[in-house]
Amino acid sequence: QVQLVESGGGLVQAGGSLRLSCAASGRSIFNFNSMGWYRQAPGKQRELVVTITGGGITNFADSVKGRFTISRDSAKNTVFLQMNSLNAEDTAVYYCKAVSGFTTIWGQGTQVTVSS
Repeated sequence: QVQLVESGGGLVQAGGSLRLSCAASGRSIFNFNSMGWYRQAPGKQRELVVTITGGGITNFADSVKGRFTISRDSAKNTVFLQMNSLNAEDTAVYYCKAVSGFTTIWGQGTQVTVSS
């Protein structure tokens, strides 16, 4: 059974940085059609942060371009989200998502809170 486990969230001051991790078990991260990070702020819909295809093509939300990067570590079977220059609008629960054919898998989420 494939599982995704996020970690790395926490409280950070505006202008600071955090790195989120999404560890996959049961399947190589390179064998998914795509993986990505999404976030959901209180009272708002879940929104795309960034996706990466199995071949490495990325798609970033405009709101995070230039501030966030995504990377993958094959040895750890983990996808990372490096978040820099954080601001209050980045406060949300961040979820990892993996897509394989018609199957979508979500992690449990990790809270990121940016204090201004």
